[in-house]
Formats: sequence, structure tokens, C-alpha cells
Amino acid sequence: MKGKAAWLASAAVVALVFSSAAAQAGSNDPKWSEQQAGPSNADLEARIEALEAELQNAEIRQAKDRDAYASAASKLDGWWSNTSISGRMYFDITNVDHDVNGVKGTDNGIGFDIKRFYFGVDHKFDDVWSANLTTDFQYDSTAKVTQLYIKKAYLRANISPALDVRLGSTDLPWVPFAEGVYGYRHIENTLIDRTKFGTSADWGVHASGKFGGMFEYAVAVINGAGYKAPPGSNNATHFKSVDVEGRLSAKVDDFVLAVGGYTGKLGKDVQGAVTHHTATRFDALAAYKTKTITLGVEYFYGSDWNNVTTIASDKAQGWSGFASYQFDPQWSVFGRYDWVQPNQDTNSPLKDKYFNVGVQWSPTKIVDLSLVYKHDEADHGTLATSNGTIGGAVVGGSYDEVGIFGQLRW
Repeated sequence: MKGKAAWLASAAVVALVFSSAAAQAGSNDPKWSEQQAGPSNADLEARIEALEAELQNAEIRQAKDRDAYASAASKLDGWWSNTSISGRMYFDITNVDHDVNGVKGTDNGIGFDIKRFYFGVDHKFDDVWSANLTTDFQYDSTAKVTQLYIKKAYLRANISPALDVRLGSTDLPWVPFAEGVYGYRHIENTLIDRTKFGTSADWGVHASGKFGGMFEYAVAVINGAGYKAPPGSNNATHFKSVDVEGRLSAKVDDFVLAVGGYTGKLGKDVQGAVTHHTATRFDALAAYKTKTITLGVEYFYGSDWNNVTTIASDKAQGWSGFASYQFDPQWSVFGRYDWVQPNQDTNSPLKDKYFNVGVQWSPTKIVDLSLVYKHDEADHGTLATSNGTIGGAVVGGSYDEVGIFGQLRW
């Protein structure tokens, strides 16, 4: 705009000069003067001044518009630059052979499944405060509909490396930690999550931190009913007691060691309800983990996990061994074995035995594709797992699944 204004002003000056010269040249010819008389120098100067004023006003308006646009863009950019969007999908194309007491299950056959799809939005207000919302959906085979859940919804205060506080629903201390060490959550839930002796998130107050360059802790004071049962609506809003879960872990070179525990009523301690027991769980994990090799074992011992409201008491225990080898930047092999005794006191012969083996191809950072075989079996009773009900009271039962398992994440 400034260049254009200068050009127009120069053209006006040149026109004035030529007009003055022409007027001077024709002044000796009266006839020419009468015929060609034009605007005076004063008129031209006035026009130039008006033109320059208009150009100056145009520049001022343009500057104001530019500043307003820059201010709006800065505000928008500031909001988006502090906001991140993430997603993670677990999917598979497999064949299932499932029987309970010799009867084939309704889930048998070949199919494409989306087991989980998490979509998250995280916004950072400043160096301390931030907030997160993460949704989760899964297909409910009983209701024949896709159900949407709030997996995480919390306000976070990252006060220091030693103290990170979150209010709302977020990761619990044990299951997400074990998943991080295991590394193949898209293939199968970890030990206590697979067998329903724990969950991955819940509503409450959560604190975690690191200290000494080696140790980490996490503790959560929660409702106990899990993230799928948020307070309000048809769920209880107040409880007569709260549940507590915690973990203390250490990383020494390539070794990871952790212990944890849980105690509470699992969201059943509400007005009008009678609870006879308190559910407890002890957790332990040890692993050797490098960029190429993972070797680990996880153990749990639980008391009255499914007997909070029953008169009878019960105990459970189980362990999981897992290993993987990254023999190429894009290829790895892995395997796992679980052994669980879910009812030591009320049905001690019931035992669940699970394993998986597979090979994984990771063509890009955001995609993993695995060829996997899973097998799960139980007899002398049944056990609810992430793959459905396993076993049978009479002849037992088994679950076999083979196919492609994958995850997409960003």
C-alpha cells in the first residue's frame, strides 16, 4: 500500500509539472489559452493533498485490520498450540472357537472387531494447570449397541516432579503401569484386568510423582465402582467409605520392580446396602526391560474381591509371565502365560490357564499388526474374563482365537 501511495503521489506531481510547463508554453498564444484552459495549480495541489489524505487513511485502516487479525490469530493459535488431540484403536480380524461345558458359544466364527477406541483432548492452561477428556467405546453384545464411556475426565495440577495431582477420572496406579511394562495391551488385558480383579481407571483424587531419580509412587482415593460408573444419574453420588489403591516402583538400570495394593468396598458401600467384607488386593511385578528384550512376571493375591456383599468369604491368586524380543526395528515376537485360581476357599479346584504367542510387524510408528494365537481354558467352574466366560462346571470349557490383532495410535 505504501508503494502504491508513493507511485500515485509521484504521478500527480509529474502531472502538475507538465501542466505548469504546458501552461507556460501556451501563455503566448491567446487562442490556445482560451481553448485549452484547465485547472489551476492551486486546484491540482488541492487534489493531490486530498489524494494523499485518502491514501493515508487507507493505510491506517489497513494497519488496524492487520493488527486485529494478528490479535485474533494469536489468540486462536495460543489456544490450539496448548491443546493436543490423541486417539488409540484396538482392532482384530480373527476366528474364535469358544465352548462352555461342550456347548459352542454364540461368539464363534470369523469377524472384525473394534475392541476399544479412545479419543482424547488435553489442554494446558499454564505450566501447572491442565485438563483432559478421553472417551472410550465398546460394543455391548447383550444390548446389541455401541456404548460410549468417559474413560478420563480430570483437572490436573503438575506442581512438581514429586507431586502431580489429578481430580476426576484417570489412570489407576496399577493396571496402566503393568500395561506399560508388558507392552502388548492391544493383544490382551494384563493379569488382573483380564480376570476382573482390577480395573484401569476410576473417579476420585489421584496423586503421583518421582523422587530420587529412581523411585515412583502413585496413590488414588476413589469411589471404587470403576470409570464406567461415574457419580450421578442412576449411580450413587455418595458412599459410606472410599477405596484406596497405591503403588511404589523403582527402576534400576534395566530392571523394574513394583509393589502395590488395594482396599475398599468397590463402590458397594452405599446407603441402604449391607457389606460383609472389604475387598483387598496385593500386587507385585518384576521385569527386565530394554529396547529389544522384555522379560517379566506379575503376581496378585486378593481377598473378598467378589464377596463384599456376601456372607461367605473367599480368596484368589494368580501370576503372569511375559516375554518379547524386538529382533528388527519393525519386527518382534512375544508370548505370555497366565495362571489364576479365582476361588481358593469356595471352589479351590477351579483354575484358569491362559497363553498367547505371536509375531508383530510395526510398519510405522503409529501402527502395530500382530499375528496371534490365544488359548484359555478352565474346568470345575467358570471365570469371567475380558474374552467372555471361560470354563464349565461339568466338563469345563476353552477359548481359542487366531488372527490379526492391531492398534492404531496418534
